[in-house]
Amino acid sequence: MLQLRDAQSAPVAIRREDYQAPAFWIDTVDLCFDLDPAKTRVLNKMVLRRNPDVPAQALRLDGEELNLARVLVNGQGASFRIEGGQLVLENLPAAEEGPFALEIFTTCAPAKNTKLMGLYVSNGSFFTQCEAEGFRRITYFLDRPDVMASYTVTLRADKTAYPVLLSNGNLVEHGPLQGEGNENRHYAKWVDPHKKPSYLFALVAGKLVAREQRIRSRLGGDHLLQVYVRPGDLDKTEHAMQSLMASVAWDEARFGLPLDLERFMIVATSDFNMGAMENKGLNIFNTKYVLANQATATDTDFANIESVVGHEYFHNWTGNRVTCRDWFQLSLKEGLTVFRDQEFSQDLCAEPSARAVKRIEDVRVLRTAQFPEDAGPMAHPVRPDSYVEINNFYTVTVYEKGAEVVRMMQTLVGRDGFAAGMKLYFERHDGQAVTCDDFAQAIADANPGSELARLLPQFKRWYSQAGTPRVHAAGQWDAGAGRYTLTLTQSCAPTPGQALKEPFVIPVALGLLGADGQELQTQQPALFVMTEAQHQIVFEGLAAEPVPSLLRGFSAPVILDIDYSDAQLLTLLAHDSDPFNRWEAGQRLALRRALKAIGDDGFADGQTVLDAAFIDAMREVLRHPRLDAAFKELVLTLPSETYLAEQLDVVDPQRIHAVREAMRAQLAEALLEDWQWAYEEHRDNGAYQPDPRSSGRRALAGLALAQLCLAARTSGDTVWPGKAYQRFKDAGNMTDRFNALSALVASAHELAAPALQRFHALFKDEALVLDKWFALQAGSPDRNGNVLPAVKQLMKHADFNLRNPNRARSVIFSYCNANPGGFHRADAAGYVFWADRVIELDAINPQVAARLARALDRWKKLAEPYRTAAREALARVAAKADLSNDVREVVTRALD
Repeated sequence: MLQLRDAQSAPVAIRREDYQAPAFWIDTVDLCFDLDPAKTRVLNKMVLRRNPDVPAQALRLDGEELNLARVLVNGQGASFRIEGGQLVLENLPAAEEGPFALEIFTTCAPAKNTKLMGLYVSNGSFFTQCEAEGFRRITYFLDRPDVMASYTVTLRADKTAYPVLLSNGNLVEHGPLQGEGNENRHYAKWVDPHKKPSYLFALVAGKLVAREQRIRSRLGGDHLLQVYVRPGDLDKTEHAMQSLMASVAWDEARFGLPLDLERFMIVATSDFNMGAMENKGLNIFNTKYVLANQATATDTDFANIESVVGHEYFHNWTGNRVTCRDWFQLSLKEGLTVFRDQEFSQDLCAEPSARAVKRIEDVRVLRTAQFPEDAGPMAHPVRPDSYVEINNFYTVTVYEKGAEVVRMMQTLVGRDGFAAGMKLYFERHDGQAVTCDDFAQAIADANPGSELARLLPQFKRWYSQAGTPRVHAAGQWDAGAGRYTLTLTQSCAPTPGQALKEPFVIPVALGLLGADGQELQTQQPALFVMTEAQHQIVFEGLAAEPVPSLLRGFSAPVILDIDYSDAQLLTLLAHDSDPFNRWEAGQRLALRRALKAIGDDGFADGQTVLDAAFIDAMREVLRHPRLDAAFKELVLTLPSETYLAEQLDVVDPQRIHAVREAMRAQLAEALLEDWQWAYEEHRDNGAYQPDPRSSGRRALAGLALAQLCLAARTSGDTVWPGKAYQRFKDAGNMTDRFNALSALVASAHELAAPALQRFHALFKDEALVLDKWFALQAGSPDRNGNVLPAVKQLMKHADFNLRNPNRARSVIFSYCNANPGGFHRADAAGYVFWADRVIELDAINPQVAARLARALDRWKKLAEPYRTAAREALARVAAKADLSNDVREVVTRALD
């Protein structure tokens, strides 16, 4: 199943059905690194043995961009050849001869590694990133997740330049190196007590400082927690440490999973392709998900740090102790661990309303990112069947939809039943590389009387079938009999390679409301499990026609089609006991009005879109005395342009942008006094705390200020822009400061320019804050085509660096991926810019380039002239002869 890396050959598709166990096992790995940016020497001593269950064959070790100096077998020189990027050795000891020693000496050039995969240098320090296939850029190896070995690692380096030397596991030796030529050099030896696949290997070396905390687990074990950062950033690590401590405590309390190492380390670097990486005991993080204080980080940053720290720590068990047999099983660890970090963040919320807000935020990500992926050229099951480049399958389908599949399991067996299933999973598979089937079987076997156990074969279609199922709901009321019949029908559209879909298992949480908003008591259970293409649910003994509340809590990752009347939606918005469906009713009301205006060929800028009933409903939500501020902010935020586009068969991005902007402006003007009240009522929160209540109040105040500045743009009023500028200057935290700056930029007020200049001057030495500054401008509403020229100027800014993924994302991705109104230009200039950047980035960092390439996944839905221009841009990229496999797979699938 291993992909041959031959630059002269066409990309090879890897298929799940072709999986074969490795011909060799690696028992131990002893690595010695002499670290040098220009030429790092790696001595790799391994003990291997043949797999008796696989026919005898040559040993093929993966390698990329390595200089090979020596190969020894049992201490003797060995014949070998390089074939398709692999080191091939034949005539090795037979199985009956037992284990044998293999020694490989190579060199690599970390300073030239712009791909940020394998061993690389960032700001004078060494870092590694080995998932998915980066270890082969460090040494020749069986670089696949089902080969698990015990690692001993010795790091040797200049003590002045690299005083900190870290690797996985426990530090067993360290000190100065002896002998001639080793003056001012030192070493550190690390031993990992747990076997692991190569993708979990890590090393870090550099000038770093650490925040430390000693803790004692529930079982009485003592552990050292460390967060390493560059000197000068230590004051921004308290929240990350608190999040790590909370994660350790939560996993032990909720699932009985203790920390299994003497120490657990987090290291932050600014050059990183991903958010973070769960290397065993040595998590390497993007600084974005570690560094925070109230002056430099927003409430969203604080929440993201808590979530990502939790996610990577939870991988210690769900991903590390039990790992993937092959990369097709990626959701085994990622979907499960996303579910765990979502549950962690919800469990930290003291109030039910805060839990509901977190759930809504997670579903918004699913709908705006994963649902479009399910409907596009890169659609794939949660467990893919094939790939050309595995890096392209670290997707929202594998992660977020995978988490929803796990959530449905918990729904079907209950919270306690799920915990029992997790316990059985670890009892069976600790220390193994397994499959999604193994996980699902453990949850079912621990709950033999559950719906999951009964329906397991059918439930696993969630792993094998791509696409988002649609559930159509229709109600029929028989007044004479007092009977309400609800008919549910499921379907799923064809996706690439899958024309026909069999019925899914879909848990539908439901309830009925009376016309007065009161919850109705019925004899039907609150959870109905769909298994057939169509079901009928009959409710007897009702006095009047009810309002159905379906898919409560978003109980399944499906699209719900139901023809609600405005009156029914207003009832749900005002009264539903389920917060998710209350929010959903508001979104459906806004969506209905937006789609009507988008379909109106006579629509003109400034045209009225919102009716009095909708505006009054929004006013009631905004003024509601008992609703949580964070929940109000979610309800008052209109559906995004991306989400609106997904509801249409043919997409005119400029029409969508104009309609949504008209809706925002109308809502701003119609609720002017209410926004003023909301801002004044919520802007003061005392000493800064990033807790859900305070964060929600700041979010609502920020939305109100943005709306007030938008209303001022139409009226010519200068009071509220002036107040926003003053708020920007006086704010005691980054959330309030950035909300004020955003309000000025989004309303295109003349005060935006001096505010942006002042912001840059204040934070010119704070890289993560400058990322916000760049992103705000690249993602600002487009007026008369002004954004693209601004983006091009930003790329010429002294602080822009294309080689830094965070900075590239802050400008290029904010424009191409997150600003449809600015990107989709009638003159195709946005697409030309996109193609230029994809090609430019591909030569530096194919992973980042491939992510950018996906901005045109949905080009076939575009109206003309956008559709033809987008295809031409894709074809131009595809025609590039030396394109990476990463980008080629994306653009080829888009064009097919």
